[in-house]
Amino acid sequence: MECQICHRDFQTNACCVNGHFVCDECHTRGMDAIVGVCLSNTSRDPLEVLEELMSQPFCHMHGPEHHTIVGAALLTAYRNAGGNVDLSDALDTMLLRGRQVPGGICGMWGSCGAAISAGIFVSIVTKSTPLESEAFGLANTMTSRALAKIGAVGGPRCCKRDSYLAILEAVQFTKEHLGVSMGETYPTCTRIAKNRQCIGNRCPFTPANVARRDAAQAVSPTK
Repeated sequence: MECQICHRDFQTNACCVNGHFVCDECHTRGMDAIVGVCLSNTSRDPLEVLEELMSQPFCHMHGPEHHTIVGAALLTAYRNAGGNVDLSDALDTMLLRGRQVPGGICGMWGSCGAAISAGIFVSIVTKSTPLESEAFGLANTMTSRALAKIGAVGGPRCCKRDSYLAILEAVQFTKEHLGVSMGETYPTCTRIAKNRQCIGNRCPFTPANVARRDAAQAVSPTK
């Protein structure tokens, strides 16, 4: 199809209900702002960093930008929590790799880009390559754990929900395997009205479900 913005032709798996198509490059235009936002953010909580990135003009309700901002938020919080990483270089690498993950692969490839982004985060901080042993295993295990959480909830897609799930799992993984304790809040969705495919009560982040979770933890707190 022809991109409605740059007018180049692309092989695509999806278009809008009116038959229009926008390519990934045009969809994510302005995403270089990630670097400045992250370098100036001091939070140890990747979900706080993620929310700032989601509020930027380049970020839509759904789209391949989430394949980059998940890893960028994790890298930023990791550095702020004491993790050993050159954040500027790491963010450049995250942008390069995240942009290579196509839109729509959650349904077409069986591998949500938010989970892959969490795996890219681990690959960067552990300096993984295809020839590594432990780092290779850690990066792939991170992706698989995030995918398991996303798969357990099911579809249809919600890039916000899947990003939250990937980051929550990455926080636990980073503490267990990398020895860095990042901050951890539990998000409440504020974008239900903007998502035509919202799964409602099946989503763990609806206000009602978060309230039930908080009430249960108040009665029987967990670590």
